[in-house]
Amino acid sequence: MANLTETFMQALQTAEETRDVSPLVALFAPASTLQNLTSRTWEGEDGAREFWETYLGNFGAIRSEFTRHADTGEYGVMEWDAQGELKTGHPIAYRGTSIIEHDGQQVKAFRTYYDSAAFVQPEAQAQ
Repeated sequence: MANLTETFMQALQTAEETRDVSPLVALFAPASTLQNLTSRTWEGEDGAREFWETYLGNFGAIRSEFTRHADTGEYGVMEWDAQGELKTGHPIAYRGTSIIEHDGQQVKAFRTYYDSAAFVQPEAQAQ
């Protein structure tokens, strides 16, 4: 039987493939929080939907491959590599780590840390 971290990883890959974030959002508790490298915090199921739709909206295509993961029953940690292309058509590859806090049934908090430099094009390529 899959733990919540494994269920989360599968739901994210499905959302990346189908662009439907509903099954992923369904994993989040009503009072959940989501954070990335920005200073903003998204809250609740509506915040989760906005977070994931915004994330996917950055890409023409994206696929996360999980290289390591662990689940303690309260925390899940996932290391991943993502490859795809931005909406502009430029290829992108970056890696990061995501952490979920959960109760075994729903995600209470999601935090993700990644190589944001991958999103910045060198000036020579931007022309």
